[in-house]
Amino acid sequence: MRIIAGAFKGSKLVAPGGSNTRPTSDRVKESLFSMLDGYGVLQAANVLDLFAGSGGLGFEAMSRGAAEVDFVDSAIASARAVASNAQKLGIDHSTRIHSSDVVSFLSSQRVLGLHASVQRRPEGHAGADDGGRTQLGNGLDEVQDGQVLEARSDRDDDEGRIFDLVFMDPPYPLGEDAVTQILGRLAGLLDMESIVVVERASRAPEPTMPAALEVFRSKTFGETALYFVQLKAESEEAADVANGVGATAADESV
Repeated sequence: MRIIAGAFKGSKLVAPGGSNTRPTSDRVKESLFSMLDGYGVLQAANVLDLFAGSGGLGFEAMSRGAAEVDFVDSAIASARAVASNAQKLGIDHSTRIHSSDVVSFLSSQRVLGLHASVQRRPEGHAGADDGGRTQLGNGLDEVQDGQVLEARSDRDDDEGRIFDLVFMDPPYPLGEDAVTQILGRLAGLLDMESIVVVERASRAPEPTMPAALEVFRSKTFGETALYFVQLKAESEEAADVANGVGATAADESV
């Protein structure tokens, strides 16, 4: 696994030891990030990488200009791999790693408290010199389930923080009801400019959207299907805020 473009182009990523993770192929990743570049969602973005595995999607986003990434995976091996990759790239100060079940993470106070009010980060924020972070140190072997490996503390801007971009690449066997449940919990962490990318097997049905969300674009690559999801516009004014993203639904296959 490697980063294919941006500041860390060519950097190899450590895979979780003994895992059966399914990294996104370079072909799919290249097309995905080309589309995200076109939507203008990457620069200075707050990113959430669910079912992170080695963190390939989150690190690719960082390489292309994202400010910060929260990585979530229930496997301890994945948390350790992400921590190792962040340190190797020198961006552990801009990452948070959560060894937690995704539903539990999204239900937790450390997430629910983030969307009390909507505040976007200042344009150009890079997150490189934020203070109050607990560094990883040598404690990787002591990681317990649900533990935040790299956490920012004493931050004034965490309240009201939203995610500009969410990657959701669950194991293909994960049921459609579970996917819908996770998407429903995500809705409160988004605004009208946010994009959620869901990766599923192309043979599986299109994910069922909760009431607050809609698929505005989909694209198929052989065995892989990508679904681009956004909040539904409740009014013409809200649609304008979305900067035209998803104004016309598009289904593509290659």
